Amino acid sequence: MRGKVSIIGGAGRAGSNSAYALQLGRCCEEIVLVDAAAEPAQGEALDLTHGRAALGGPSIRAGDYHAIGGSDLVVVTAGLRRRPDESRLELIERNAALFREIITQANQADLKPDTVLLVVTNPVDVLTYLAATELGWPARRGLGLGTVLDTLRFRSLLGEQLGLDPTRIEALILGEHGDSMVPILSALTYDGRALSSLPRYSVEAVQEAFAATRAAGAECLRLKGGAGYAVGLAVRQVVTAILEDSKVVLPVSMLQVDGPYREVALSLPTRVGRGGALEVLQPDLSDEEDKGLVRSAEVLRQRIASLRR
Repeated sequence: MRGKVSIIGGAGRAGSNSAYALQLGRCCEEIVLVDAAAEPAQGEALDLTHGRAALGGPSIRAGDYHAIGGSDLVVVTAGLRRRPDESRLELIERNAALFREIITQANQADLKPDTVLLVVTNPVDVLTYLAATELGWPARRGLGLGTVLDTLRFRSLLGEQLGLDPTRIEALILGEHGDSMVPILSALTYDGRALSSLPRYSVEAVQEAFAATRAAGAECLRLKGGAGYAVGLAVRQVVTAILEDSKVVLPVSMLQVDGPYREVALSLPTRVGRGGALEVLQPDLSDEEDKGLVRSAEVLRQRIASLRR
């Protein structure tokens, strides 16, 4: 598969795990790792390069912002951790300031006219909004990982709860990548059949799987300092869809320019291919799900407004 992917924050957990997932999937022909910690980025590139003889795959190197020129995708995983006694808003403000600096430098590189930005750093929806409204990225080319990761987690946890193969479960989570995320329970299927029609199905099991999904990021943070492997695989899904121009539907986050959730970035079913978002699909929702998405959009509006004060 042809294509160049640059990962800003490539020495961190999410960045290096994303690079490894792309390497295993042979998703592109070149990966560039950029990080303020230059030597760890060089070490990650070296370690990954040593594995090329096992399965081939992309060339991998570390570099600065000049090295991201010609990228088909720029993936941003760089972010700051919460300090002791720091409020959630203070962390959001610091990560927003860092993100603005990163994108300002990336915009000075010799990028392609159709380069896609994929935001992974949290708060992903707020930063995706900033990319589109402040930093010059057209909405269709400035995507956030959004609830792609949450949807993977939900499918996996449903498989565990119900004793089913998670790769055969179809599920969907929309809205904020955060506490106000919305599970679209009407979309739950297994091998094309409604999940609720299976003998093993129970409402309680689905509720437990969703509760565990919503708490998954915090639990990974508590147990091991943060998520990484599943993040990398979620990034790989989006990168593959873009480079292959597969036009698959994924719940990526992007600035919504019309409809009931406009003027915020959140996740809706989106057809993804070369150049980013090709089409946003309006899902069939129950009244409860629709209200949940409206609430999710309002939560995000409040977070965006808090950055302007």
